Amino acid sequence: MAELIPGGGYFTRLLSAVVGPKGKVYAVVPPRRPDAPADAPDPAARLQPLTSDSHYANVSVIVSKPSQLELPHGLDLVWTSQNYHDFHNVDKLDVVEFDKKVLQALKPGGVYLVLDHAAEKGSRFRDTATLHRIDPEAVKKEVTSAGFKFEGASAVLRNNDDPHTAKVFDPAIRGHTDQFIFRFRKPR
Repeated sequence: MAELIPGGGYFTRLLSAVVGPKGKVYAVVPPRRPDAPADAPDPAARLQPLTSDSHYANVSVIVSKPSQLELPHGLDLVWTSQNYHDFHNVDKLDVVEFDKKVLQALKPGGVYLVLDHAAEKGSRFRDTATLHRIDPEAVKKEVTSAGFKFEGASAVLRNNDDPHTAKVFDPAIRGHTDQFIFRFRKPR
């Protein structure tokens, strides 16, 4: 399985336990931005405490620009959480083409799981850079246009009291945003 843009590796640790010692988790991170501040952590270096721990020996880091995504083939699952919206903020990235690369990496019947912060209904991609949110229906349409079948959603992280107007980092809503979880499947 592969996790796209794992941050500090919270879900990577969970996924590592799920696949067990005979499984493999690929943590896919972008290279350090050339214009990043000197004190900004390298995305791959953020995972160093995890990858140097023998308990997570089944985790490997892949450094890949989103526009040149390279994943191993035959994956069971590709997972991305709280950052699908960010793909819309990558210069010159065609997100449908990106999703097609995810599709190619999955084995037939493989799953693409997308968890993200919900934006206002009908806003499409308007709030990806400002509020760090994305319209769930726009995600569904975009991913299925790449060849995936929409298989279902979970409401476990839904918050109907979120007005969808605040940045996800705003202390008034942080940790309580309305989020969606979509499961897409590669046709067999």
